[in-house]
Amino acid sequence: QVQLVESGGGLVQAGGSLRLSCRSSSTIFSSSSMGWYRQAPGKQRELVGIVLSGGNTLYGDSVKGRFTVARENVARMPWLQMNSLKPEDSAVYYCNAKGRLVNGDPYEYWGQGTQVTVTT
Repeated sequence: QVQLVESGGGLVQAGGSLRLSCRSSSTIFSSSSMGWYRQAPGKQRELVGIVLSGGNTLYGDSVKGRFTVARENVARMPWLQMNSLKPEDSAVYYCNAKGRLVNGDPYEYWGQGTQVTVTT
């Protein structure tokens, strides 16, 4: 079973920046998307930013223009650069990868999450 591990979360003041990274226990092939979601207390998990297999990116409306998602050149795992952070960005951030195995079965992997807290 593939395990994803996030890093880079922490406490930051409003207006500051953080960069999240994601590491995988093994190489992930044939992903349709890789990226980041987040969940704040009492709210549903929501899209932050993902990279699609063709290289296009999708962002949640609330982070457009402030966050950047991309994949590393070598390991091809996603990272997330978060700028101009706001208190409402506080949440647990999850790394996600989804796609299809060689036999056609779908897969979806989640990390355990990393806490991001933005203070005023």
